[in-house]
Amino acid sequence: PFAPVELSHRGYLPGVAVLVFLGDPRVGTATATLSPRLVEYRSTEIWPSLADGKPSRFKRPLDRSPQLYILGGTARDVQAPCLVTVECTITVTRDPLPAPNLDQHLGELLRSTDGADVTFAVAGESFAAHKSILTARSPRSMFKAEFYGEMEERTSRRVEIKDMDADVFGAMLRFIDTDNMPQLLLHRNKEEAIDEHGTVVVMAQHLLVAADRYGLDRLKAICERRLSLGIDVGTAASTLALAEQHGCERLKADCIDFIAGGSPENLHAVLATEGYKHLEASNPSVLTELFKVAKGRGIY
Repeated sequence: PFAPVELSHRGYLPGVAVLVFLGDPRVGTATATLSPRLVEYRSTEIWPSLADGKPSRFKRPLDRSPQLYILGGTARDVQAPCLVTVECTITVTRDPLPAPNLDQHLGELLRSTDGADVTFAVAGESFAAHKSILTARSPRSMFKAEFYGEMEERTSRRVEIKDMDADVFGAMLRFIDTDNMPQLLLHRNKEEAIDEHGTVVVMAQHLLVAADRYGLDRLKAICERRLSLGIDVGTAASTLALAEQHGCERLKADCIDFIAGGSPENLHAVLATEGYKHLEASNPSVLTELFKVAKGRGIY
């Protein structure tokens, strides 16, 4: 209950409001804000507080907020006897949830090798990992065959990976454990993609092959998009061969559009690259589609 309001010698209607926590003890804290105002009973005239309260934190029963002075009118504004109601708005603020950090914890697990039950030997380097995480993240991949195939592989704690660079396998393993991509693959536009073009394209190509091999669809899609940003005369043919081999239809369409959708000079420049020779030897069937588009656009 509030005490009766008396007129001060300065002619103002003073009042003090305090927010008191009446709940049970808490492990954390509760945050609340008090906003009072005065309402004259007969005229329903409202005198807002000259200042709103600041957010206060409460943890124990009877915890209090700082005093908030309500100064809402002068003596000549009211007629005695006068009844004034104090209206209080209490706003309880929910603390934001902590940001998700599962990737950080799993990344630390990968770095520390705690509980690791398998070691991969890749191009002279060793990578410790956890079978359960690998098979859960890649349930239809070669990991299951390598872990649960022949009896020797089932009992072995060491698996040799062939035909893959160590840095590519390491990047793939970090993605499996944390769902995070290497920073150099995260450029969002073509201008950024050009800056580190050579290194990025090679890494993205190798990671796409690894992602397809181990059934990592999201990683494969990210690499596909990254390669689309980096298509130029030097990479178009080799990227087209990769797209055809690994079923990347969007990437394939982007490559064909670049090769057959420009000028005759651009087309002939691509045909003169080593990548085109590889495409011609490994995927001759895709050339039929390529030249059909080029003829349709009048550049071949």
